[in-house]
Amino acid sequence: MGRKEANSDWKKSTNNIQEVFDFVEVLGSGAFSEVYLVKERSTGKPFALKCVKKKQKRDTIMKNEIAVLRRIKHENVVGLEDIYESRTHYYLVMELVSGGELFDRILDRGVYTEKDASLVIRQVLDAVAYLHKNGIVHRDLKPENLLYYSQDENSKIMISDFGLSKMEDNGIMSTACGTPGYVAPEVLAQKPYSKAVDCWSIGVITYILLCGYPPFYEETETRLFSKIMKAQYEFDSPFWDNISESESKDFIRNMMHKNPKNRFSTEQALRHPWIIGETARSQDIYHSVSVQIQKNFAKSKWKQAFNATVAINHMKRLQLAHAEAPAKQAQQGPVPDIRVVDLHLPWHLPRPPRPLRKGLNPHDLEPNGNLPDNGHMTLPPNASDPKSHYYPARANHGELSHSLTFAEKGKPAYHSEPANLNGTAKQYGTVFKASNGYAKSVQTGVCSVM
Repeated sequence: MGRKEANSDWKKSTNNIQEVFDFVEVLGSGAFSEVYLVKERSTGKPFALKCVKKKQKRDTIMKNEIAVLRRIKHENVVGLEDIYESRTHYYLVMELVSGGELFDRILDRGVYTEKDASLVIRQVLDAVAYLHKNGIVHRDLKPENLLYYSQDENSKIMISDFGLSKMEDNGIMSTACGTPGYVAPEVLAQKPYSKAVDCWSIGVITYILLCGYPPFYEETETRLFSKIMKAQYEFDSPFWDNISESESKDFIRNMMHKNPKNRFSTEQALRHPWIIGETARSQDIYHSVSVQIQKNFAKSKWKQAFNATVAINHMKRLQLAHAEAPAKQAQQGPVPDIRVVDLHLPWHLPRPPRPLRKGLNPHDLEPNGNLPDNGHMTLPPNASDPKSHYYPARANHGELSHSLTFAEKGKPAYHSEPANLNGTAKQYGTVFKASNGYAKSVQTGVCSVM
């Protein structure tokens, strides 16, 4: 099996996907898709198989992701190896990466320097420069989407999750999407934007890699968005005291310039002294960075789901207040109509691997090899005070690992569907609907992303 060329028969038909692959483990599950660790029966090679239920409203999103993945082949991008189609499902055969997520690797190192961060960012820049040259904007770059190819100490970095990516038509886009804290000012301002939004996100990632906390943090989303739109961030003492002033900080300032016209392009960034390895310091910053990463990016999946629920409730209250106070709106400016969209399913092997969901094995699939419907997820009964997880102060910041889309016109429409969040699973294209009470089931819906 190999990556399909543009002029080949890129989509294969199957009546039973189990005849092609042996299903080993569940890597993730969502409202209408599952990702499995599989082995190709003919070769024994492992892959990540994304199984997506067909539905008219979702097909456009799915086809956009497929179109993007088929155009790219880069050593630092998780690749699409093959595509199968049945009467009810699409099956995306993805390259399997097993090295784990970026933050996990940093915490496991024991020693960590600016040079290490510089090497990571250089690989990301190489991949994003390739995407931009091919007319593709990722639009959702963040640490969670940066994976290590293998467990080897010198493993390369891989960019994943192209669910929000976009092929440029004329270089300008207008549909606002991304993840809180990583979106560029022009996106939040609901202005037309370009591939420069990816460079902003890389600047934010660089900031986090050097201190362990995000550059923007506030008690409310209004203040948070205001800071982002003003590019208002600081290099706080003592966290930045041992970080190079004229090298790393200069790089970040150029990547996070408020005006996208003055922001570094990927080509400019790749020529910066801090990136090419001339000035990045070798001083160990592991202790300060690892402590902050553990405080600010805890991997509690039910808390992430709960954060999404709180965010939806809060945004709905904002929209209601916005509708009831037109005079105040005129004074303060428009408030974006915000939808919280969860992360897309992972292509990487979680640590440690999780067995098939109880009661589900390859033989439980439908007769044609497709997947049964999922249930819903129930949140733990001992959830914390919602305010402590919604844009809290830096020391207790809980990262919202969910994507945002901002509707430019009209109000969001939610089409309810059950969803399941198992272990390290990330859901594909879903919207957490609000629930009252900590132990209530979280239902999800679908919204379109252009």
